[in-house]
Amino acid sequence: MNLTPSQTVGPFFSHALPWPDGPHVVAPGTPGSFWLRGRVLDGAGEPVPDALVESWQAGPDGRFAEAARPGVFRGFGRCGTDADGRWAILTVRPGSVPDQQDRPQAPHIDLAVFARGLLDRVVTRVYLPEEADANAADLVLASVEPARRDTLVAVRTGDGYHFDITLQGDRETVFFSV
Repeated sequence: MNLTPSQTVGPFFSHALPWPDGPHVVAPGTPGSFWLRGRVLDGAGEPVPDALVESWQAGPDGRFAEAARPGVFRGFGRCGTDADGRWAILTVRPGSVPDQQDRPQAPHIDLAVFARGLLDRVVTRVYLPEEADANAADLVLASVEPARRDTLVAVRTGDGYHFDITLQGDRETVFFSV
């Protein structure tokens, strides 16, 4: 049997997979909505201009979209990056959901990044800085070495939060095997 080298996929993510309202987990003007914005960066700190960021989360009540009211909260967003690696998702504060042992997890938003050079997506979490007590009790966040936990906590901005995703290098975002 002859083995062939693996091939990465892309770079078609940011222009072939998004749809017009993909970045809107909730409709513009939804009470409590905010922008989660950031950049996708490579190991040298350079922007990745053709990546795709997907988000999944529970609603403020801790329920997922299929249990929520249709058209009000989708629970899922998708945004391609621009030439400067920027992406943005309009969403609402996530509620807490139970972990595998039925303990509450800190409110968080799951993100996946698809980009050229990756053989598969990478998956991370975004925690909110105002949830310090819940973050301290979260078993997933506690499993991350303390010096790297800050790569999972967003920074508050005027209209929401900022969260950069660094794919490799000294400031690499923590990614999870799922």
